Amino acid sequence: MDVDLVELAKRRDRTSDNPSVDPVTAEVVRGALETVCFEMATYVSRTATTPILNQSNERNATILDARGRLAALSVGIPQFMLTSTLPVRFALDFLGPEEFREGDVFVANDPYHGGGHLPDYNVFAPIFADDHGTRRMVLIASIQCHHGDTGGGVPGGYNITASDLWGEGVRWPVIKVIDQGKERRDVLYALSANNRIPGYIGDLRAQIGAAQLAAQRLGVVLERYGATTVEESVDFMIDYAARRFREEVTSWPDGVYEADAYVDHDPLGNPDVHLHVKITVADDKIKIDYSGSDDRQELQAWSTFGNTRGYTVGQIAAMMDPEIPKNEGFFEQIELVVPPGCVLNPHPGKPVSAGTHHPGADVGEVIAVAMQHVLPDKAVPQTYKTGIPTIIVGDDPHTGLPFTDHSAEVYAGWCNAAKGMDAWGAQAASFGNLWKATAEINESLFPHIQWGRDYRIDSGGPGQWRGLCGSHYEKEVLVDAKVYTYVVGMKYPMPGICGGMPGAPNEMIIRYGSDDPYRVKHTADWVPVKAGDRIMYDYGGGGGWGDPLDREPQAVLDDVLDEYVSVERAEIDYGVVLTGLLDDLTLEIDEDATKKIRSERQARAGS
Repeated sequence: MDVDLVELAKRRDRTSDNPSVDPVTAEVVRGALETVCFEMATYVSRTATTPILNQSNERNATILDARGRLAALSVGIPQFMLTSTLPVRFALDFLGPEEFREGDVFVANDPYHGGGHLPDYNVFAPIFADDHGTRRMVLIASIQCHHGDTGGGVPGGYNITASDLWGEGVRWPVIKVIDQGKERRDVLYALSANNRIPGYIGDLRAQIGAAQLAAQRLGVVLERYGATTVEESVDFMIDYAARRFREEVTSWPDGVYEADAYVDHDPLGNPDVHLHVKITVADDKIKIDYSGSDDRQELQAWSTFGNTRGYTVGQIAAMMDPEIPKNEGFFEQIELVVPPGCVLNPHPGKPVSAGTHHPGADVGEVIAVAMQHVLPDKAVPQTYKTGIPTIIVGDDPHTGLPFTDHSAEVYAGWCNAAKGMDAWGAQAASFGNLWKATAEINESLFPHIQWGRDYRIDSGGPGQWRGLCGSHYEKEVLVDAKVYTYVVGMKYPMPGICGGMPGAPNEMIIRYGSDDPYRVKHTADWVPVKAGDRIMYDYGGGGGWGDPLDREPQAVLDDVLDEYVSVERAEIDYGVVLTGLLDDLTLEIDEDATKKIRSERQARAGS
C-alpha cells in the first residue's frame, strides 16, 4: 500500500466534514474499474470481425464518472486516452444527463466534438445503481476503436485530399443505438449503409457488446460497494493523481523551454508544416503552449484539439512516474494553450484524416526536443513518421468481393533510444501497444505475398545509445489493384536527443523493381499496380541518444556483428576502427586507432 495514499486520506479527513473512503478501498475499486476496462478491450479483440480491430489492439477502454471525468482506463493506444472522453462529455452537454437511461448505448465519431478523426468510433453506455431508494447514473463505460472505413470519397477511412471534413466520410456527433436495452435497427442500418466494409457492423456490435458487458460488471461493483463508496473512491484517486503529478513537476527545474518540429509536407505537397511549443515549468505547475505553430489555411494537415490533447498527455505521461494513475486528476494539471486556427486546433470543418497522424503525432517529438536537456533520461519522443497506412484496394478473386488492405503487418521503425538503453522491438514508441499481424495471417486474408521486412543496416540513429533500425519491406500484390497512401519522414526523420543523431529517413516505391517504378514524393493517389508488382517501403530508423563517440566500442562491435551497423559506419559515425572480416567473424577493435580518431574528433568539436 502506497504511504502517499494513506497520508492523502488523513488530510482529506482533516479538511472535510464528511468521512472519506479509506485508501485501501479506493485502491480496490480503482483496480476493479481498470480490470473492467481491460475486459472491454479484450472483448473487442475476441469478437470483432475485421483485422484492424481483432488484431491491431487499436482501441482503448475508459470509465468515466457521471460528470464525464476520467476514472480509469485500459492499456491501449495512448492517444485515445483523451479523445475517448471528450465525445462523452459532448453527449452529456448536448443531450443532458436525463437522456442517459439504463440500458442505453451511444455511438460517436465526430472529430470536432472531441474525437481524433472519423475512423475512431467511440461507443459508450451509462451504468446505474440504487442509492437511497432511487436509481441514478454513477459511471459511464466507453470503448473507442479505429475502423477500416468511414464512407466518404475513398475506401479506407483516409480521404487525405478531401477539401473538407464532409468529403472524408460520415460524422456522427452522438447517436443512440440501443435505447433502454432495445436495439434501434434504423440507426444501425444507417450506420451500416454509410460504410463500405461488410464487417463494419460486426466490429461496431463488438464495441456495443463490450460496453454492455462493462455495464454488467460495473453493476456488480456498485452493488458490492455502493454508489457512494465508488464515487468517493473515484474522487480519492483523482485527487491522489493530481497531487502526485504536482509533486513530480515540482522536482523539475523551473524555466521556459521551447522547441520546433516539422512535418515534411501535407498530403498536397505544401512543405514544412511547423510545430512550435513553449513549456513553462513553475513550481508545481506546467503550461504547454503551441502558439507559433503553423496556421496556413491552405494546408491539408490538421490535428483536432482532442487529438492534440491526447498526444500531449501521452508524451507527458511517458516522462513521469508510471505509477501515477492516469485519470482526470493527472490530465487536468496541464494548462494547455492551442490557438484556434493553427494546425493543432483547426477551425471546424477542416479535413483531419491525415492530421490525426501528422502533425498530431509530432506533438510528442516537439515536447521531447524541448525537454531533452531538462529531463534527459525521460525525453523519448512518443511519435512515429508514417504518414498514413498503405491502403491497397482491389477485388479478391476468391470471394469476388472488394477488399481493403491497410497493410497492417509487422515492421520496424522510428523507435528512439533512451538514456541507458538502445531502442529495440518492431513498433513505434507512440503505438507501443499496437499489435501488427504476422505476414502469414494477412496473406490468408488478402491477395498478396510479403517477401521481406528485414532490419535496414545503418538506419538506426547513432548515439551513446543507438536508435532502432528501420525495416526494408516488400509486398507483392497478386491481383490488379490501386494504392493510396501519404508518406512523411523523408526530409525530417526521427530526431536524435542529447547529442544523438537522427534515424534514417523513409522511402517508398510502388511498382518496385519494374520498368515503371513510382517513387512517392508525398501522396500516392490511387496508383495502379498489376498482379505481380511489388510495393517497397524502407521504414526509417529511430534517433540515437547522446554523443556517438561515447558509445562503448564493444557495443559498436556487437552491432556490427548483428548487422545493425556496417564496418564503414562504425568508423564514420562512432569513431570505432575494426580490423578483420565480418564474413568469418574475425572482427576486432583496433584500440589505438579508435582512441586516436575519437580524440581528434572530440578536440575538433570542442574547438
